[in-house]
Amino acid sequence: MRPAPLLLWLLAGWAALGMFASVAWLPLSAWLAYGLLVALLALADGLRLWRMPSPGLQREVASVMPLGQEARIGLRLRAVIARTQELRLHDLHPGGWAVRGMPRALSLQPGNEVLLDYMVTPDARGQFNFDGCHLQLRSPWRCWAARRVIGITSTVKVYPNFASLAELAGLSVELASRSVGARLQRRRGDGTEFQELRDYRVGDSLRKIDWKATARSSRLISREYRDERNQQVVLMLDCGRRMLAQDDHLAHFDHVLNASLALASIALRQGDAVGLLACTGQQQRWLPPQQGSGGMDMLLAAGYDLQAMPLATDYLAAASALRAHQQRRALIVLVTNVRDEDDAELRTAVAMLAQRHLVMLVSLRELALDRVAVEAGDSLETGIRSAAAMHYLAERERVHEGLRREGVNTLDVSCNELSGVLIERYLSLKRGGRL
Repeated sequence: MRPAPLLLWLLAGWAALGMFASVAWLPLSAWLAYGLLVALLALADGLRLWRMPSPGLQREVASVMPLGQEARIGLRLRAVIARTQELRLHDLHPGGWAVRGMPRALSLQPGNEVLLDYMVTPDARGQFNFDGCHLQLRSPWRCWAARRVIGITSTVKVYPNFASLAELAGLSVELASRSVGARLQRRRGDGTEFQELRDYRVGDSLRKIDWKATARSSRLISREYRDERNQQVVLMLDCGRRMLAQDDHLAHFDHVLNASLALASIALRQGDAVGLLACTGQQQRWLPPQQGSGGMDMLLAAGYDLQAMPLATDYLAAASALRAHQQRRALIVLVTNVRDEDDAELRTAVAMLAQRHLVMLVSLRELALDRVAVEAGDSLETGIRSAAAMHYLAERERVHEGLRREGVNTLDVSCNELSGVLIERYLSLKRGGRL
């Protein structure tokens, strides 16, 4: 408990009376009586505050929140004593989050229940706790204030911003793909998997006519085909130190995770199964390929707390783990940042995977290096920095060309292009029957 302003003013008055008593302007007995009265008042009021129960409190919070989006938190307070309580509260939300509407001061009337709302904006993915609620109560006679923490702990999970995924779900595959920047080529030919029989349409190839069904129905019947379904896609994400670089105030790994989820959304709607292998150093997190409407939920739950770590990624260990987990042929989407020192190890890892799977290697460009390479300046320092960046990019392109010559589907893209390029290449491979 701490003294409130009223008690401080009473003590200041007692000190002033003491000055008068010291020069015999006031009887000493009056000064002592005033002090005894203040002490009794403070003691009685403090005892009442110490025995005063805290109001009932419940927190209403969603168990899952999207990253970077404002979310509502509700606090429900219930009066438990037969007198008005003056209080001030501040919810102990995760530190670093932007908050709007806290702290709050209120008067809680007897028998009443009050619902307070405030807004928070998560700034990082992962699991976080609301550790309690901080209350500041006033004593009945306003001589004291007490600070208490009501221990109501709530746990929330912050997922990548899935609002964009919800928007994609409301569009057709073609429109959803184009909305994220995929440039889809005109389809040539039909799918390879039989879907249904339908009436003949002008322009249908004679090869599509089902003559047996035509004979039974006495009208032309055509076969309808679609892209093959029930194929498998595995997102192989590098969580090492290469993904700590930033573009547009987001780490490369966050860009990769958002683009991978967009690709997973399209693949699941195409009837394919999507799995995940995240590799940090020599550690891996594996989610077997999932299919259907629950596949996206499982991917979000498996990857929401993944973070890039300042560790070197072991490509060979990751490739060995994937070979052991994934027996059926799949499209392996390896997203990393290729550098020239990775040449031998990366080639070996990709060759190991390519024995059974179709591998698509996606290498992220660092826009800071591109800007330095074309930086104009007359100083020696600027020239050296620009030459070093150009040499680095040239060596990086040399590794890419070597992988392409060996038949590896290699992409070199920036973070802004990643979602569109991944979906574009996936649909191209699928429609080309390469899966």
